[in-house]
Amino acid sequence: MVFVGLLAACASGPKPAQSTSPVPSWPTASTEIDPATGLPEDTAPLPPPRAQAKSRWVPVRWAELPGFTEDSLFEAWNAWIKSCERPGPVFAPLCTQVRQLSIATADDQRRWMVARLQPYRIEPASGAASDGLLTSYYEPVLEASRTQRPGFTVPLYRTPTTWRSGRSWFSRQEIDTLPEARAALVGREIAWLADPVDALVLHIQGSGRLRVREANDSQRLVRVAFGGTNEQPYKSVGRWLLDQGLLRDGSWPAIKGWIAQNPQRVQEMLWSNPRYVFFKEEPVPEADTTLGPRGAQGVPLTPGRSIAVDPGSIPYGTPVWLVSPGPTAKLQKLVFAQDTGSAIVGAVRADYYAGSGVEAGELAGRLKQTLRLWAIWPK
Repeated sequence: MVFVGLLAACASGPKPAQSTSPVPSWPTASTEIDPATGLPEDTAPLPPPRAQAKSRWVPVRWAELPGFTEDSLFEAWNAWIKSCERPGPVFAPLCTQVRQLSIATADDQRRWMVARLQPYRIEPASGAASDGLLTSYYEPVLEASRTQRPGFTVPLYRTPTTWRSGRSWFSRQEIDTLPEARAALVGREIAWLADPVDALVLHIQGSGRLRVREANDSQRLVRVAFGGTNEQPYKSVGRWLLDQGLLRDGSWPAIKGWIAQNPQRVQEMLWSNPRYVFFKEEPVPEADTTLGPRGAQGVPLTPGRSIAVDPGSIPYGTPVWLVSPGPTAKLQKLVFAQDTGSAIVGAVRADYYAGSGVEAGELAGRLKQTLRLWAIWPK
């Protein structure tokens, strides 16, 4: 994978009350329709640009969004409904209509978007417009043991009793070696893994699913979600390998190949990243096991439709049109800004949530390509 950062901790809170005022679900037959696209006419004067803390939004016509008429929107609409569990004040008034449109056709959903929303091309706050960077992250699925036993000796910890948010704690190397650090973590083990590299992957991705063998030999699926960090700086092990001249390619497949050939240096590689992540255990919802962990917006992530962004550029909950031409994956689709990460910084920057398991991990490990983004904002 591209080692890009950590899922942010999320806050919980009450769901906003739904509006009860009657609203049309989509444009009526009297709306002027462009015969070439089947969408409402997009000829009104464009609004002025919008300024964000770290980006500038330039208004555009819907026709400028590559592939807009081709996206099926079904999965995207499910992600939008999730965003409506914790909407910001700008999008909360639209959530009743969003829920109504969940049973509409993709064409009706598109017509509603054109009638009610305005796309803006996202550019750096200063300087010329340029392509950004798209990477990807995922939720690993790993075998684990509730107790330490032969073959399962690598712990995943809850936050230690001496830990305080925002205060620097022991580094990764110190946690592994100093008696006082290890003493503070006694009894804080959630589960044990077989491989320290798998533990590092969990630390980098910020969450994962564990098939845990309990003390009575039963097995169940649980999620370990982000609980906090030791507040040490994140350092990419891929970058360390490149800087050491040990690799020319910092992708996860290349890193795995190096690990297989150099087991005696794995501990040195692990310690090159001083940041350490603590977890909290959560159930995996039986109603929909495809949903991911909760992102920074506080709603479950949807595979292929959720992205992590810099909230100084794109507010949480914003619908975003994402275009990335490849080479790993050609993407032209509606996604939602529902998460962030320590390495996701800048105006045109996104981390694409690929889902869980091996296939998602393969995509996340290879995806690093150019990016264009359009924010979709109420008129």
